[in-house]
Amino acid sequence: MRAQETNEQNDERLLIEAAKRDPGRFADLYESNFERVYAYIAGRVRDRDMAQDLTAEVFQQALANIGHFEWRGVPFMAWLMRIASNAIADRWQRNAKEPPLPDDPPEEEGTDDQIERRAMLSELVDALPPDQRHVVLRRFVDQRSIREIAHELQRSEGAIKQLQFRALQTLRMNLRSTRNG
Repeated sequence: MRAQETNEQNDERLLIEAAKRDPGRFADLYESNFERVYAYIAGRVRDRDMAQDLTAEVFQQALANIGHFEWRGVPFMAWLMRIASNAIADRWQRNAKEPPLPDDPPEEEGTDDQIERRAMLSELVDALPPDQRHVVLRRFVDQRSIREIAHELQRSEGAIKQLQFRALQTLRMNLRSTRNG
């Protein structure tokens, strides 16, 4: 098994080096990684068009930055997943900053409805398990990076991302049930 892994790593490394010399050779890396990147993104955004757009964006960024990629024995897929994760986060931030759609009534600052929604969201955040609540507050209220929170809680960045994902998933589910119930 070890020999097979080493051969796969060597093959991948050769593909990367070839793509660095000739961007036309990037197609081999694209073909061997497309399905996993798409599946990763589609599992997080749940919108087919957005998943396709983000997947294309990931490979465009990877191609544009392949010259900066340094082989450190970590699979190329890990680099692509980091690009994908950042692309998803960037898209969410852009969407959050977009103005409301024209058919949405404009919200006035401090309306009773808005205050009520903030209070409800605050209650939902308070109901999260302590670690998830801490990550949500540090990330979205204090605007801390994943790395800063990981250092603070003495956990891996992956663990913090997982806590954030679970917290947001729980908040979405509880928000829907509150609206429907």
